[in-house]
Amino acid sequence: MAKKRRGLSYKKKVADINRIYDAHAKDGLSNREIWRRYIYPVYAISERTLYNILGASMEPQNIIPDDQLSLFDFTGQKN
Repeated sequence: MAKKRRGLSYKKKVADINRIYDAHAKDGLSNREIWRRYIYPVYAISERTLYNILGASMEPQNIIPDDQLSLFDFTGQKN
């Protein structure tokens, strides 16, 4: 099976979902509750996709280099 090439927007989405998950997993919430309250309303992904993304976040090809240029601001900060 061929490897899929992932774009920068996918890598940013993976990083953001992982950040949301990590922030709420420390509070003792279940995976389903984190998905239902915090991830689904923003990204509208299934629970199965959440598990795939959490697994993909550990793969080296999904690491975003610091010098990577982007046309869009994915940090959610407003200027």
